[in-house]
Amino acid sequence: MILPACNATPTQLPHPPKSPSSNSLPNQTHSTFSNTNTNTNQGLSLRHTTKYNDPIVSWTTSIADYCKSGHLVKAASKFVQMREAAIEPNHITFITLLSACAHYPSRSSISFGTAIHAHVRKLGLDINDVMVGTALIDMYAKCGRVESARLAFDQMGVRNLVSWNTMIDGYMRNGKFEDALQVFDGLPVKNAISWTALIGGFVKKDYHEEALECFREMQLSGVAPDYVTVIAVIAACANLGTLGLGLWVHRLVMTQDFRNNVKVSNSLIDMYSRCGCIDLARQVFDRMPQRTLVSWNSIIVGFAVNGLADEALSYFNSMQEEGFKPDGVSYTGALMACSHAGLIGEGLRIFEHMKRVRRILPRIEHYGCLVDLYSRAGRLEEALNVLKNMPMKPNEVILGSLLAACRTQGNIGLAENVMNYLIELDSGGDSNYVLLSNIYAAVGKWDGANKVRRRMKERGIQKKPGFSSIEIDSSIHKFVSGDKSHEEKDHIYAALEFLSFELQLCGYIPDFSGKESYEDG
Repeated sequence: MILPACNATPTQLPHPPKSPSSNSLPNQTHSTFSNTNTNTNQGLSLRHTTKYNDPIVSWTTSIADYCKSGHLVKAASKFVQMREAAIEPNHITFITLLSACAHYPSRSSISFGTAIHAHVRKLGLDINDVMVGTALIDMYAKCGRVESARLAFDQMGVRNLVSWNTMIDGYMRNGKFEDALQVFDGLPVKNAISWTALIGGFVKKDYHEEALECFREMQLSGVAPDYVTVIAVIAACANLGTLGLGLWVHRLVMTQDFRNNVKVSNSLIDMYSRCGCIDLARQVFDRMPQRTLVSWNSIIVGFAVNGLADEALSYFNSMQEEGFKPDGVSYTGALMACSHAGLIGEGLRIFEHMKRVRRILPRIEHYGCLVDLYSRAGRLEEALNVLKNMPMKPNEVILGSLLAACRTQGNIGLAENVMNYLIELDSGGDSNYVLLSNIYAAVGKWDGANKVRRRMKERGIQKKPGFSSIEIDSSIHKFVSGDKSHEEKDHIYAALEFLSFELQLCGYIPDFSGKESYEDG
């Protein structure tokens, strides 16, 4: 994806600043609304109103209480009663209701929000009150009506930085990247929140390389990131496996006031774990002055996915000794650890403890761990039994786990049984079909492999080319099978041929059965 707004493409990041630059806003919240308004009446809030017996205040307070507790219908009913009582709502009343519609998006929310818009339009607040206008943008964007959000933005007579940032965030959350970049380019002044709206939006939509590119531009522009920016960047590094950049960001964090921020530390633990640097993840965890349940879950899952079952279970027990009650994520980490270590008895005990003692209803990921637990131990019939008795349909991950075990064990019959679940699932994914075809090919059953191929064609499923990537000097290089677009392709293929030759001299025999099953015919 090409970003039209990216005017520079630096090859490396500048050194982390020793302290935030003068144009940074470390204390500015990432809320949709702030007190940076040009309207003097918008500094008002309920707690600052001097007339506490004002009926508008009491009605609005009652509406706000319903909104905070998620009772939007009751809040709407109270608003209707307020109008019937001939009490004219003020801008705070409208902002409260619009914010609730944005926080609980649904068809009824958008209908009620649209009705509120019609009311504020009669009063001219959508044009003349920047906070109300911004609340309208936020409501429409979060309810998926980004075109209506843009209309509200364009009709505002006065805009502030929060209005611009809200519009950018609205486009990003709805996947309208080019529109977001266009609004971003029109910003007279860009602050950390403006940049974070772009960076965080790309991360949420899995455009991690674009997120890092924006972060590089942010650094070059001289705007210091805040902790929300850093969390988004760390998430991008975790998803791409860019350890080098992740280390650089960690060094940046250590120079900032938010270096002990729990959410930042949790993100670092997750990033290091996913990059395979579990020792660094442990160091971050051990040095945290304060921990949350998310902190414990991050390190437990980190140990589990890196195959360190004993450490994962040890931290799982330590967490409870320190007074933290494990949740579903905690148990997922513990079950994953048991699966990697082949601890069937311990895994079953933990699963039952979760259900009977903690009263946590098992989710699909917990059943998936059980299937994987049995599959890795070669007890395929028991794995299939779990799959059959699950209260929900299995997903591709669970089926893939069992199919992989079938390939390892050479169990064609069970693989065909799993195929029925795969057909019923009809997810459109190609990976498990490819795996089943390779199982047939591995034992020379080409009719079965061709049958799978025909099934894929009937369902319009195409084999997606896999790719690998590597990070060198903060740049990410991707390679697709048969790819010859890289500028160093001649040297790369020469090195691959040499390595292949060396491996064959050592006795390695390449397996082309899976490849042949897809290239024949």
